[in-house]
Amino acid sequence: MNFLRICVVIIFLTLGVGFIGCGGGGTEVRARQSTIGQELIDLDKAYKDGIITEKEYKKSKEKILKGKY
Repeated sequence: MNFLRICVVIIFLTLGVGFIGCGGGGTEVRARQSTIGQELIDLDKAYKDGIITEKEYKKSKEKILKGKY
């Protein structure tokens, strides 16, 4: 019975250590932090404040609406 417990503990420890290494391997995951509406509002504000040009505004707006970053 004691041998069985030791084997179970070793198996769980081995699996646990194995899953720790599955953290993504340096791949980049992009998650949308804001809504499309909020992004458009922020973009409009940047344009109105003179931070970006009209050309940059139109290009960025198109990307946001198409879902391309």
